[in-house]
Amino acid sequence: MNLADLLDPLRQPLFTVLDTPVSWTEVLGFGSGALCVWLVARQHLANWPVGIANNLLFILLFGQAGLYADAGLQIVFIALAAYGWWTWTHGGGPGSDAGLPVRRTSRTEWIGLFAAGAMGTAAITLLLDRATDSTVPFWDALTTALSLMATYGQCRKRLESWWLWIAADLIYIPLYAHKQLYLTSLLYTGFLALCVLGLRNWSRSAAEHRARADAATTTPATATAGTGTAGATP
Repeated sequence: MNLADLLDPLRQPLFTVLDTPVSWTEVLGFGSGALCVWLVARQHLANWPVGIANNLLFILLFGQAGLYADAGLQIVFIALAAYGWWTWTHGGGPGSDAGLPVRRTSRTEWIGLFAAGAMGTAAITLLLDRATDSTVPFWDALTTALSLMATYGQCRKRLESWWLWIAADLIYIPLYAHKQLYLTSLLYTGFLALCVLGLRNWSRSAAEHRARADAATTTPATATAGTGTAGATP
């Protein structure tokens, strides 16, 4: 028995939506994807292994649909998930018990992200147009670039990674519907709502982190001032 035989049951239709069969792969991808984004929004470490399982399912699903950049992107996502898993648990550096706090994206990071995103979109579009039978090379490439930018931000717990995910989802929803992946299109509609929830939760977390940092900075200065005043009193 080869790998194709093992995967064949996942390709079998489970039910039909708008006269289009929906496979086990798409259903399982729907469930694991929704759970993963919900866990990310709650900053739960389990999002990484759940996300890896989701990536493996989407490799199969997108390969069948001719979304080759998205299929290849899942392999990159798996590598980034391993990095993100380590980063979230070692945010204070190797051997530290401190978790990684939510922070804003710096100007330098934005410049690097946009430069990499633009070059990546152009390169992947050219590759898909010339080397595959993709009917949507630009949109496949653009969503790939946005997703990679967002995943980098997610690994580093950058608040604005949610805005990048929102931008990607707004393209993914009609793109998957165009490819007759209606359940996956619905899933990404749910992702969009979860991204808004994640943005709100991470914004609150970032504000709390800034407040703690400000308090830690202010307290020593206040204590020093109080000591000096006490020493000057007759």
